[in-house]
Order: sequence, then C-alpha cells, then structure tokens
Amino acid sequence: MKSDCLDKIMSKIDTFPSIPGSAVKLLALLENSETPVGEIEAVLRIDPGLTANVLKLTNSAYIGLPTKVGSIKRAVMLLGMNKIKQLVMASCVGAVMDGPIPGYDLPAGELWRHSIAVSVAAEGLSRELKLTGTDDIFTAALLHDVGKLILGQFIQEDLAAIDAAAGTDVSFEIAEKQVLGTDHAEIGARILSHWSLPEDLVHAVQWHHDPDAAEESRRTTDIVHVANVLCLMMGIGVGREGLQYEPSPNVTRRLGLKPFHLEHVASQTLQLAEELSDVFSAD
Repeated sequence: MKSDCLDKIMSKIDTFPSIPGSAVKLLALLENSETPVGEIEAVLRIDPGLTANVLKLTNSAYIGLPTKVGSIKRAVMLLGMNKIKQLVMASCVGAVMDGPIPGYDLPAGELWRHSIAVSVAAEGLSRELKLTGTDDIFTAALLHDVGKLILGQFIQEDLAAIDAAAGTDVSFEIAEKQVLGTDHAEIGARILSHWSLPEDLVHAVQWHHDPDAAEESRRTTDIVHVANVLCLMMGIGVGREGLQYEPSPNVTRRLGLKPFHLEHVASQTLQLAEELSDVFSAD
C-alpha cells in the first residue's frame, strides 16, 4: 500500500507547475552580476506581471525608498540583482502557494504567509549574525514548504493513520513519512531539483526540519531551519503540525545563536512579512 501511494506522490512532481519561461531566462541572467541592466529590463518588459511587481516592490514600505520610482530600469538598478531574484521567485510561486492545504489544516493564504515570514526571518538572522555568502537564503526559505502543495491531498486521505502514528514523542513529519513513505521536505527537494535550482537550496528544503540527519551541515540549511522554527513558535503557519518545535542544539551552537538574536529577529519579522505580503497581494 505504501509503495503504491509513494508512486502516486512521485508522479505528481512531473506534472507540478514549472517556472515560466520568462522567469527562467531572467533567473539565468541574474546569476551573472555583470549582466547589463538593459538585458534584464528587456526580459521584464515582456512579462507585465513581473514588471508590475518590480515597481510595487521598489515603492513598497518593505524597501523604504524616500521617493517613488516609475522606471523599470531605475528599479532594477536600485533593487539590485539579488532582490530581483527574490521577487521573480516569489512572483512565480505566490499564486500556487496561496490556496488552502486541507491535509495540514492550513487555510487559504496561510502557507504563503508562513513562507514569506520564514524568508524575512532568515534574512534577519543572516544580518543579525553578520553572515556572508547567504544571497540565496530568501529563496531557500520561501520554498521550504513547497512540498506540502503535493503532499497535502495524500495527508488528507491518510489523516487517521498519520494522527494515530503521531504522538508526544513522534513529530508530524515522522508520522507522515511512516505512513506515506515520504514527507513534505523530501517532496519539496524533489520539486526544486525538477526546477533545476541550485543544490544548496535543494539541501535546505530537504533538511529544514532535521538538519542533524543530513550528511553534511550547511549554513543555508541551518538558517532556514531556525527561521522556520522561529515562525512556528510565533504561531505563523502552524496548522496541524502544532507548536512542538525548538531549534536543533547543534545548529544553535554552529551559528553562535543566542536568545537575544531570536528575540530581535522575532520583533521585526511580523511587520516586515506583512509589508512584503502586501507587495504580492492582488490590487
């Protein structure tokens, strides 16, 4: 029974929505810091949705510029390559992540709200800890729960068995893997591989709940793990998984993380996440 269910789950990955062609082209250009702004502008102009979101983000409270910007070229120059990459990915996945996920008890918009909050928290932790080389942390955090979009329906079908397997000493993720043969972290990693995203992002998504089980530790994974736990502790996107989380002591030690770091990031995350969510909400 488990193998039949697992085959059905894996088959869904091949039919999962791909990243639009214009976004793929744009992300490839943005990987090269020497790409002329004009080339980026030219790709943006053929996608009205991305163009609108670039201007919305540039003029948002989240960015906080003192004057309004109406030019795509100027917006690209002001935001920089990394912010544009974040925006492109958020624009691509926002629509599919905005619906309800019944198997996880997440109402419409809650998975998206949680994903944005974890992204903001991950960036905040990187700044707080003065980490370098974390340019992709926003995207890794944004996509950490994307596997729930596929696994939600299977969770719903086997909910009684998963609830029976889950207990005080068994997390919801372990229970879903016991019953389904996989979990949303593994499925999310497979989706990112299917999209040909960088391996560091795939690793972060696959091990965001259990970084200690990975063969190697990675900073991106550690940060996404802590950011996710922090947002769950704040009650953002909890759903059926409950409030039973705390950061891995090994990760806390590796990062040099102290309680005041978490308190400072938590104090800023909710407002910044709401401001960023407003950028991608329908007018």
